[in-house]
Amino acid sequence: MFKDTTTPRLFGVPCGVDFPKALVNGLLTRSTGLPPDALARCEVILNTTRMTRRVRQLFDAGPAVLLPRLTLLGGLTAGSPLPPAIPALRRRLELTQLVSKLLDTQPDLASRASLYDLADSLAGLMDEMQGEGVSTDVIRDLDVTDQSGHWARAQSFIGIADQLVALHDDAMDKEARQRQLVTDLIARWQDTPPQHPIILAGSTGSRGTTLMLMKAIAQLPQGAVILPGFDFDQPDAVWAELDNPLTSEDHPQYRFHKILRDLEMSSGDVTPWSSDQPAAPARNRLISLALRPAPVTDAWMREGPKLQDLGTATEHLTLVEADGPRAEALAIALRLRQAAEDGQTAALITPDRMLTRQVASALDQWDILPDDSAGVPLQLTPPGRFLRHVARLFSRTLTSDQLLTLLKHPLTHSGAERGKHLLHTRDLELHIRRNGPPFPDGASFTRFGTARDLTPGWIDWLSHCFDAQVVAHTLPLSDWMIRLRILAETIAAGPQAPDASGGLWDQKAGREALRIVEELEGEAHHGGDLSARDFGDLLGALLSQDEVRDRDAPYGSIMIWGTLEARVQGADLLILGGLNEGSWPEAASPDPWLNRQMRSQAGLLLPERRIGLAAHDFQQAIAGAEVWLTRAKRTDEADTVPSRWLNRMTNLLSGLPEQQGPAQLDAMRRRGQTWLDWARALEKPTPIAPAGRPSPRPPVSARPRKLSVTEIPRLIRDPYAIYAKHVLRLKPLNPLVQEPDALLRGIVLHRVFELFVKQTLADDTALSPEVLIETALKELEAHVPWPVARSLWMSRIRRIARAFVEGEQNRQQRATPALFEGEGHARLDPLDFTLTCRADRIDRDARGMLHLFDYKTGAPPTVAMQKKFDKQLLIEAALVEQGGFEALGPGEVQSAAFLGLGNTLKEVTAPLDSDPPDQVWDELKELISAYFDPNQGYSSRSMMHKDDQLGDYDHLARYGEWDRSTDPTPEDLL
Repeated sequence: MFKDTTTPRLFGVPCGVDFPKALVNGLLTRSTGLPPDALARCEVILNTTRMTRRVRQLFDAGPAVLLPRLTLLGGLTAGSPLPPAIPALRRRLELTQLVSKLLDTQPDLASRASLYDLADSLAGLMDEMQGEGVSTDVIRDLDVTDQSGHWARAQSFIGIADQLVALHDDAMDKEARQRQLVTDLIARWQDTPPQHPIILAGSTGSRGTTLMLMKAIAQLPQGAVILPGFDFDQPDAVWAELDNPLTSEDHPQYRFHKILRDLEMSSGDVTPWSSDQPAAPARNRLISLALRPAPVTDAWMREGPKLQDLGTATEHLTLVEADGPRAEALAIALRLRQAAEDGQTAALITPDRMLTRQVASALDQWDILPDDSAGVPLQLTPPGRFLRHVARLFSRTLTSDQLLTLLKHPLTHSGAERGKHLLHTRDLELHIRRNGPPFPDGASFTRFGTARDLTPGWIDWLSHCFDAQVVAHTLPLSDWMIRLRILAETIAAGPQAPDASGGLWDQKAGREALRIVEELEGEAHHGGDLSARDFGDLLGALLSQDEVRDRDAPYGSIMIWGTLEARVQGADLLILGGLNEGSWPEAASPDPWLNRQMRSQAGLLLPERRIGLAAHDFQQAIAGAEVWLTRAKRTDEADTVPSRWLNRMTNLLSGLPEQQGPAQLDAMRRRGQTWLDWARALEKPTPIAPAGRPSPRPPVSARPRKLSVTEIPRLIRDPYAIYAKHVLRLKPLNPLVQEPDALLRGIVLHRVFELFVKQTLADDTALSPEVLIETALKELEAHVPWPVARSLWMSRIRRIARAFVEGEQNRQQRATPALFEGEGHARLDPLDFTLTCRADRIDRDARGMLHLFDYKTGAPPTVAMQKKFDKQLLIEAALVEQGGFEALGPGEVQSAAFLGLGNTLKEVTAPLDSDPPDQVWDELKELISAYFDPNQGYSSRSMMHKDDQLGDYDHLARYGEWDRSTDPTPEDLL
């Protein structure tokens, strides 16, 4: 197939050429005229499974030939047997244990939460060292002058690496085994060189092991290496400038230069592999010049004027510079939709997964499901989320939202009668919202099931699955896996199928999750002892590393690729998205073990090398037939910086006015702006007139005939709330996540002081701060299951305990408590209206005079506020004098006061002198009579204390579309 030559064989495929297609075309061309078995004797080594699949598809398309042997880099074999590779999961579990011990001895190295990230970074570093042929001895011999901190971490790494090697005398790490295999293979070739063609195609030689193999194959009698995306337009002088890695390693062609240098070849020795030509040769020349190494960008001045075909180079380039990520995603989605309508194949290429999700979401409105090569992270699939929720049961006390999240999960109770399960779940949710508790348990489940017609066994299943699952001690990983699988399958199956697993392991995501679980079960004995939290973190980390791809996309012509997938496929339209620094190229991941200088001395990958690989991906992708370049000028947090490659291209074009460079750049931007304008028009909201300030006037017969004393201030300040509650009969839904809010604090503190005062009546010696504090401790322990809230509320009670006791001594000297939490009511004649009341406390003195007290956990209303709005205590006094409390009978009120139980004890008296009970009663009748007038509306927020004070029904009144300056809009309701 190849002619004899004294130099190594290096071939290249230009940027913009479909590499797999060019590879197949070149093979077919070179086998023309040879015996039919000549192609079958050829061995082609490819670097990815996707590449292999695509090459096979191209051969299957015809003509009919005997296929060459297609081999993956990872599937090479050597003559001598090698020890088996250590399973990746086992290696990771062992590394995790070693890093955990390191953190135990050096807690200042990193937080415990970073345990698995450190283990992953260490695993990656060891793989890299083995791939580059760097031993731990090399790290020990580094020059560490003025790097004591980094050297200490490096020493820790060396210790862990040595321990890991000592664990396995009869096995090898995958990367070390691959390097040894390649070394043995090269040694065998040197002794007996193979005479059949061996071709390595598609690799850039970014890894040391691969580079070593490429150089060996290029020198075989019938060996050849085919380089993807080779820049044939780059002058020899520029290739020579790439010698210095410190200034050139981020160049897209640097890896090829290293191969040429090691083989003592020049760029002119690389010949085209096939006759396939790039889609836009002029653009290739433009990009080649734009991406010159930084020290030689003066070539722009020298070679820029030679670019006379900028119009052709940029004719099919579109530059989209959106204001934000949403606008960028929508513009991309619109163009992909147009491609689907026109029958084009189109692909979005970007490493930014957030952008791809936004584009996929925008395409969903037109029922376009793109073929996403990356798929969905397993942890975000239903089985992945389900398993993580179940694992969390072991480490956290069960909360209402956690319980309902699992009960409503589509995989829960998926075995049988799921419909009934969902009905029971909805009833349970309403019960928990109304009655609690904030931390459900078996007893609360039993109370819920009492006197309810539920599916037999449902409550027992609920208690078995969710009651007392927290494990406070460490367990072996194997025990955790047993617990996880049994509990997950039980929850998924439901009570009717106790020995099944429901739909948990069905579908592709379920089968992939089962594979992870079974693999973890098989290697669990290498995992050591873990806490419940560490086990949950481990499970989440493992699930996050796998992805599930749906191959049954309805629009196979609309694709989303990562940069790796883009190397082996082609499309009519390529959209290069997220071209900002930090996105493409991605920000370098920090290495917690070796700093940049130490990595450079050791011969490991530098951040610049990774940027160079990303630059090569960009150079290949931008050479397509029609290309979009997109970026967002700002994220939610800050302005963005354009990708360095995009910046170079635009700067070069801007500096070539004589060749119409600025004009062509403006044309690229105008084409992009057109789509941005369409995207903006698509999202432009339809104007809707704002709502007016409501003031409904329901029929008198529908208006409320009973209100409590506490609702009268609301009737004054926000009548619409009374209308919504009593006429529409709408009640706010209690939050699912119960918190120690002001309402609970008020209920509990009322209870504390009621019990304390009752004790003092039975025993004079109980009137002491110590007894008050003891009573508070018991009540808070019984009714407040939040330790932090108990502590805060208890500290408040301690601060006011002495002041309350001293005040209580004076109060009891004047009068004796006669009624606690007393129920009262009275009719307002001649109105058909009843006023109800629950009095906190009423005392009676020796003369029969009554003294009213109302506990306030917040700030009590001032005297001025009581006169105008907050008339609760004044109305209560009037109700007492009207004989509204049967337990007391009619009586005269001597005094009334609010007792503020905040950070300090504050007593605010009610202005009975200026607002006597008879006057207040008459004013109340006048107020209620006004709302029996058909022309009186229930206006929203008529006299609110503060504009920022929100009500339960403001959303119903559409507050925000109007403000307090808006006049109410009366509306008669039938």
